[in-house]
Amino acid sequence: MLTALLVSIFFLGYAAIFLERTLKINKAPSALLTGVLCWVAFMLCSGNSVEINHHLTSHMGEVSEVLFFILGAMVIVELIDAHDGFDIITTRIRTRSKRKLLWIVSGLAFFLSAILDNLTTTIVIVTMLRKLVRDRDERLIFVGMTVIAANAGGVWSPMGDVTTTMLWIGGQISVFSTVLNLFLPSLICCCVPVIALSTRITGSVSSSDTVAPEIYSSSKFERNAVFWLGIGVLFFVPLFKMLTNLPPFMGMLFGLGLMGVLTEFIHSDKSEAEKGVLSVNHVIRKIDTPSVLFFLGILLAVSALESAGLLNQLASWLEKVSGDVVVLGLFIGLISAVLDNVPLVAAVQGMYSLSAYPTDDLFWQFIAYTSGAGGSALIVGSAAGVAAMGLEKIDFVWYLKRISFLAVMGYLCGAAAYIIQRSVL
Repeated sequence: MLTALLVSIFFLGYAAIFLERTLKINKAPSALLTGVLCWVAFMLCSGNSVEINHHLTSHMGEVSEVLFFILGAMVIVELIDAHDGFDIITTRIRTRSKRKLLWIVSGLAFFLSAILDNLTTTIVIVTMLRKLVRDRDERLIFVGMTVIAANAGGVWSPMGDVTTTMLWIGGQISVFSTVLNLFLPSLICCCVPVIALSTRITGSVSSSDTVAPEIYSSSKFERNAVFWLGIGVLFFVPLFKMLTNLPPFMGMLFGLGLMGVLTEFIHSDKSEAEKGVLSVNHVIRKIDTPSVLFFLGILLAVSALESAGLLNQLASWLEKVSGDVVVLGLFIGLISAVLDNVPLVAAVQGMYSLSAYPTDDLFWQFIAYTSGAGGSALIVGSAAGVAAMGLEKIDFVWYLKRISFLAVMGYLCGAAAYIIQRSVL
């Protein structure tokens, strides 16, 4: 009964998100209701309040890490944008050709996500695109490709995606082997959709109008100082994790604190009216809170399924049905577009030991690729997609019609490239 009830609530919630425009109900409350009702059903059917509350508290720790990471990244990026910092990059992108811009944006997202992570990269690129492309309908295509490229780029680096980091820490993959074996499949996963889309888009993009700041215009020194510190802080987050063994969100909050101190210092001689517009407090009010609540609801719902053991059951069922590690990996990748890839990968890690599949085995490398790249199939399938959805108010159905097929095509081509590469080498 519990399984049927949880699955029903989960898919009804997804249906409400899917039909957001038809129902005229924002996706954030739908997601929150789904998350809370999943835990209520779990509690009522289980009856063990102590154990359920323990599960919930444990998961909320993990969920909070993700949410604080997103909030920190959003505030840092907004702070750079408030000081016109991204003009340093956008003024150097002079092409107005849609095809050239598509390749530039996708290339930036692909390589940046390997160094930062796919979530932070998406937030940065989407913010830049607002300055480069004025027409929203045109911009959404570039944003959709950014999600695909960022997720693909996050696969070939242990720091680029949460699941590759999990496999790296768990000893299933190593840094050198991951880069060596997954770079080409990830590149193909990114390039195939770009090539396919390049054949369909023509003409020039409409450049964004320069919008004047509300009160104060940043000087060249302030613009450069905030931009380079902000980018440096984002690049420092993976290093912070390696040096301290603390979660990435701690590094992001540390960086946000540095940014706050710097901006207060460089604007110390200004009036409160001038300084207020460029402060952390003002930027925080501009953050898209409904998107954060939407993400919270989705993560709560998935965590309820995980605590109830449904994801482990799903992984076991997939193993029996597929009978092959390659088919299993492909299924996990596609399912991660609906369910969070983190608990799925955690379930797989618990099912298979390193004695059965040693470090850098084809199986683990393939799981790293599929769990990261497969999330691009749906806008809610990855943290990068959810961030883009919130920043640009992308409709679930729009992404499904315009981007999902390209994402799945790239995903399957990259998977085929990995299998051929391993068989040849």
